[in-house]
Amino acid sequence: MKREREVLVDWRPFYLRPDTPPEGLELPDHVRSRMAGTQERLRQMAQDSGLSLVFPSRIANTRLAHEATEYARAQGKLEEFHRLVFHKYFAEGEDLSRWEVLGSAAEEAGLEADEMRRQVESGKFTPLVEQLITQARALEVEAVPTYILNERFAVVGAQPYEVFQRGFARLEAQERGDA
Repeated sequence: MKREREVLVDWRPFYLRPDTPPEGLELPDHVRSRMAGTQERLRQMAQDSGLSLVFPSRIANTRLAHEATEYARAQGKLEEFHRLVFHKYFAEGEDLSRWEVLGSAAEEAGLEADEMRRQVESGKFTPLVEQLITQARALEVEAVPTYILNERFAVVGAQPYEVFQRGFARLEAQERGDA
């Protein structure tokens, strides 16, 4: 998409399960079986793009990861850190609630892992993350990923490239007055 048009991607936090305890939560069997078809479709999409995708059996509490991401944003390393955290979770099945995983991503992104941990544990980024999640709820975000295009249209879920092309074409048509 960035090759075709100027696109700004801004990663924002959202808790799918805000009630997840700090140590995470084992996925119940009925949830795993309900998700099997979706997971297979996503694995195939990833494979078609040359990527591997794993689905951990536990739901991680992502509070630390979201706050660490805001630390990375403040240090000008959001994209690098976010890419590494996604890889650790979706390609390697790592637990994002563990400081070892977040610290490893921080170091790989050129951040000071110990400083990140100190600032996150101090609560410095908690109010910001809570504010951003409140904003997402106000936009009626209920699933991840949700992509908001020019604050007008939402694309929900892992979608093929063509869905985004149609969304941007719709925005352009509105701007021209065609829609």
